[in-house]
Amino acid sequence: MSKSKGAPFPTREQIAEFIRSSQTPVTKREIARAFHITGDRRVELKAIIRDLEREGLLSRGRGRKVAPPDALPAVAVIQIVRVDTDGEVEAAPFNWTSDAPAPRIFLSSDHVTGQALAAGDRVLARLARLDEKTYEARAIRRLERRTAVRIVGTFRERRGGGVVIPADRRQRDPIPVDEANRNGATDGELVLISLDGDPSRLGPRQARIVDRLGDPDDPRSISLVAIASAGLPTVFPQTAQDEAEAAGPCPLGNRTDLRAVPLVTIDGADARDFDDAVWSEADKSPDNADGWRILVAIADVTHYVRSDSALDREAYRRGNSCYFPDRVVPMLPEALSNGLCSLKPGEDRACVAVEMTVDRDGNPLRHRFLRGLMRSAARLTYEQVQAARDGAPDALTAPLMETVIGPLYGAFGALVRAREARGTLDLDIAETKIELDDDGRVSGIGSRMRLDSHRLIEEFMIAANVAAAATLLDHQAPSLYRVHAEPDKAKVEALREVLEPLGYSLAKGAVLKPRLFTRILERAAGRPEAPMISELILRSQAQAVYSPENIGHFGLALPRYTHFTSPIRRYSDLLVHRALIRLLKLGTDGATDAELLRLEETGRHVSYTERRAIAAERDAVDRFTASFLASRVGSTASGRIVGVTRFGLFVRLDEIGADGLVPVSTLPDDRYIHDGQAHALVGERWQRRFRLGAEVRVTIAEADALSGSTVFRLIDADDGAEASWLPPPKSAGRARPVQRGSGRRRRTTGR
Repeated sequence: MSKSKGAPFPTREQIAEFIRSSQTPVTKREIARAFHITGDRRVELKAIIRDLEREGLLSRGRGRKVAPPDALPAVAVIQIVRVDTDGEVEAAPFNWTSDAPAPRIFLSSDHVTGQALAAGDRVLARLARLDEKTYEARAIRRLERRTAVRIVGTFRERRGGGVVIPADRRQRDPIPVDEANRNGATDGELVLISLDGDPSRLGPRQARIVDRLGDPDDPRSISLVAIASAGLPTVFPQTAQDEAEAAGPCPLGNRTDLRAVPLVTIDGADARDFDDAVWSEADKSPDNADGWRILVAIADVTHYVRSDSALDREAYRRGNSCYFPDRVVPMLPEALSNGLCSLKPGEDRACVAVEMTVDRDGNPLRHRFLRGLMRSAARLTYEQVQAARDGAPDALTAPLMETVIGPLYGAFGALVRAREARGTLDLDIAETKIELDDDGRVSGIGSRMRLDSHRLIEEFMIAANVAAAATLLDHQAPSLYRVHAEPDKAKVEALREVLEPLGYSLAKGAVLKPRLFTRILERAAGRPEAPMISELILRSQAQAVYSPENIGHFGLALPRYTHFTSPIRRYSDLLVHRALIRLLKLGTDGATDAELLRLEETGRHVSYTERRAIAAERDAVDRFTASFLASRVGSTASGRIVGVTRFGLFVRLDEIGADGLVPVSTLPDDRYIHDGQAHALVGERWQRRFRLGAEVRVTIAEADALSGSTVFRLIDADDGAEASWLPPPKSAGRARPVQRGSGRRRRTTGR
C-alpha cells in the first residue's frame, strides 16, 4: 500500500506517547496496528523506534517489546512491602537493582494466592502500569519466601506468649509470638521481631523477638525504631573492637611533618568526629599572581584499618556512618572514629594530605599527595567562622583572622569563580534540623542555615576529590569513582512539558548541561512556584552512585570526580585512600589485588548502604517530627503541596518544614484521578485540581511518633484546588481513578 492511500503517518511524538501510555510493554506489531501502519511504512516505524531507543526514551525487553525506561515487564516477581488496615497490599519489584527509586505496586484485591499476604512474601504477578512510578498487579501464584523479615512493634502480653503490634500502621495484623520466642519481653515494650520460614503454611504467623528496644514512650526510642527497621548494624564484633582498642598513636617515621602548618577543622557545633582539616595561603610564585596554595588534610584511616582485617570487614558491611538527631551509628568503633582518627586540636594525628595550587579563577595548576603527621590548630564551627568573617570574631577566631580565616576565604572566592564558570546544578533544598532538649525530646524543628562557611568547606573538599580522581585516572589506576549520570531524557521531556506553561523554557533536544537547570532555578527564585520547580528538577535527576567506571559528575559539571575526604564515615573514601597509597607508593598498606578485583561489587554495595542510611535518617526525622506535632494536634498551619500521589497529597508546613499526608479520602467528594505528568489529583466530576506547589491551610489531624505518620486535613474543602500559575493536567484521559473523597473507603480499579 502506498503511503498516500493509508491513514496519516504518526509523528515521532505520537509514537513515543503511545508507548508511554500503554499499561504493558508493546511490540512493533501492536504499534503498527494502533496507527494502521501497513506495507513499506513499517520500515519507517522501525527506524523511529530505533531512534527513540538510542536516545534513551524507551527500552527493549523480552520478545522485542518496548516500554519507557525503567518500566517493569508485564509479568514479574514482586515482594510485599506492607498490608494496611483496609487490606490494601503494597509491593515492590523483587531484587530492584536500579539506582532510581523503585516503583510502587498495588496488588489487586482479587489475588489468587489462596491465603492472606504479609510483608516479605514474594508473588509472581501480572503488572499494568498506571503511571510512571505506579503499577497495579494481579497475582499469578505465591512463591516461597527465602529470607527473614524484620519488623519493629510493641509487645502485648497474652496467655501463652503475646502479640506484636507493628509500628508501621500500614501493616494490618498483630503478629503472634510464642512464649518460647518471647526473649523476656515485657508488656508494652518496644521490640524487634524476625519472621522466619514459609508463610504459605496454614495457621497464624509466628515470630521471634530478636531485640528489646525499651519503652516506646522514651524519646530515645525514636531513633532505635528507625535503626532497627532499616536493619542497620549497631554492635561491633569483638574482634573489630579489640583491633580498635589496641591501636595507638602514629609516629612521624617517614611521614611529612605538617605539625607547624596551622590547619583547622570546621564542622557543625554538634560534630564529634573531625576527619578533614584545611589551610591556605596566597601563592608566592611570580607566575601565579593572585593564585592560592591549598592544603586539605584527611584522617589516615588506612593506617589503622588494614585490608581484610576484622575492622575492614565490619566497615565494609556497614558501608558508611548513619546520623540521627540524637546519635550516630558509626562505620568505625568509637576508639577510632572519635579518637585516633579524629583530628582533635593540639593532638598529633596521622593524615593523608593533598597540596593544591590554583590560579586566581580557581583553575587547578598542580597538586601532590603525601602522608603526614599534623596537629590541628583549632576546632572551629561553621557559625564561629562565619561570624568572624562578618566582623564579629570571638576569642578563638580573632587571632586566626589574618593568618588562617582570611586566606581560607580568599581561596574560597577563587574556587567559587571556577564553579560558576563551569556551571553546576545548585538545588536549594532545605535540610530539616531537629532540636532536642536535655531529655531527648523535640524542642523545635527548623531548616539548617546554609552559610558561606559551609560552602567554603564544600569547595575545598570538591577540589581535593577532583585531585584524587585526576591522579588515579591519569595513571589508569583502578578505584571507585563518584559518578552522576545525565538525567533520563524521558524525565527531562516530562519536566519540559510542565515548565513550559509556567513560562520557563527548556529547549527540546538541547545538549543537557547543569547550568540549563540552574538558570531556571535563578528565574524562579522568590516566586510562588519556586519550591515546586526545585522539587521537579530534583526528581528529574539521576542518582549519584559509586562505580569503578568513571563517567563524570553531571551535577557538579566535572568530568572526573571521586570521594576522598571522609574515610571515617564512608568506605568508598577508604578504598580511594588505599588506591592512592598503592599507586604513589606511600606505604605498604595500599589496595590489594583482591579488593581491586571486587570494585564493581563493592561499588554496588556501598551505593546500597548509602541509600539505606539516607532512608533510615529520613525515617527518624519523620518520627521526631510526628513526636513534635503530637502535642499540636488540632492546631492549624499554612503549607504547600510538595508531593502528589494516588493516595493523597503531601504538604510541607511553612514554619517548621514538617511534611504530612492529606489522604485522598478527605478531599471534597468526588472520584479523583492521579495525573503523573501534571503532578495533580483531578476530580472527575467537579474538576477540582490539587497540584504540586499549591498553597494550602491545614489542620494537624494525627501525629504518631511510633509509626512516624502525620496526617493533615485541608481547612477549606477547596483550599489549594486552584492556582492560576500552574498548568492544566495533560493526561486526564489516561490517568486512573484512585478513590472517592468521601468519609467512606471505596474501592476502584486502581486498588
